Amino acid sequence: MKTRVAVLFGGRSVEHEVAIISGVQAMRYLDADKYEIFPVYLGKQGEMLYSRDFLDINAFKHKDLAALKSEYPNVLLTLVKGVPTLVEVKKDCKKSKPLSPIDVVLPVVHGTNCEDGTLQGYLELLGVPYAGCGVMSSALGMDKDLFKRVLQAAGLPTLPHLAFSAKDWTEDPAAWAARIEDTFGYPVIVKPANLGSSVGIAKANTREELMDAVDLAASFAPKLLVERAVTSLREINCSVLGDVDDCAASACEEPFTNDEILSYQEKYLSSGSSKGMTSLKRKLPAEIPAEMTAQIQELSCRVFRLIGASGVVRIDYLIDGKDNTVYVNEINTIPGSLSFYLWEATGLPYTKLLDRLIELAFKRARSKERLMFTYETNILESAQGFGAKGAKGCKG
Repeated sequence: MKTRVAVLFGGRSVEHEVAIISGVQAMRYLDADKYEIFPVYLGKQGEMLYSRDFLDINAFKHKDLAALKSEYPNVLLTLVKGVPTLVEVKKDCKKSKPLSPIDVVLPVVHGTNCEDGTLQGYLELLGVPYAGCGVMSSALGMDKDLFKRVLQAAGLPTLPHLAFSAKDWTEDPAAWAARIEDTFGYPVIVKPANLGSSVGIAKANTREELMDAVDLAASFAPKLLVERAVTSLREINCSVLGDVDDCAASACEEPFTNDEILSYQEKYLSSGSSKGMTSLKRKLPAEIPAEMTAQIQELSCRVFRLIGASGVVRIDYLIDGKDNTVYVNEINTIPGSLSFYLWEATGLPYTKLLDRLIELAFKRARSKERLMFTYETNILESAQGFGAKGAKGCKG
């Protein structure tokens, strides 16, 4: 019997379209002899839609994505008699019908409400095995500020930064600008603290540009991050596959940009077509010294284990060309295209990478089966009718 895999892609995020590309790519490479694939599209309003049409990217091309919910059935992943099941939801709930039990979920989503632990928490409540990072590591990976703080506490190299809320900035922008200037000088990089795909990121060389960069970042996220810009910059990416018990790092790549910051357009549309991260101009493997490659690969596994990651991630590095200092920039817990090109360069085909992700999902689920989630007591039998006051009247 084939393993029933629900592939969840799309989502309520500014990276919605990128996630569609990544999701369809993944479904194309899942071994059809092993898996029965259930494509579940997560719309921008939170709806879940199901159709075999979603195996083909043409189902999404030249269409109003918001209109898809009128063309395809609405579904929900829920428990039916204790079994995770994909259910078609009708307006008349009495007519809703189960479509199929689901053995494992492959989330191929990017950004907020998807990659940040939100979706993972939902899957945890259902008790369904799912690939990739868990709730905590997903949340840490998405929040650039907290991620940096964890690395700094562990003594791992990352650029110093300032983080503040858009509200803090609005209350006294001049004071914050002065603090940034005193701390870093110029140039600086301004980022939303919890987005990926280079959305909302800008470089500032003057106070006027800083004001504009903060306004841009604040339009995407309530928390912002500022760090000094590395002026003699090389960017290197490395992927990690596995779990905290056993993980390995991929070949390293060097993406190339026509500007000082690698943009969304260059990451995903540089070839004039929507091929995800595979369209990016890159040198693979990166032309860096062997000892630097080894340093980045070892550091990648340390970061992976530190945040308790699982599945496949991509970790992005900044190299200061002045002294070849390596800085961890950020982690992508569900990377664009699942970084399959980095693993193909390491000798692992995409189909085998997906097999490994599903194996890891089942391994984590088996380990959780050994844990206790109930604690038998008779506390309810002895509870008094304390009504709205709760336990306030209890005396120790």
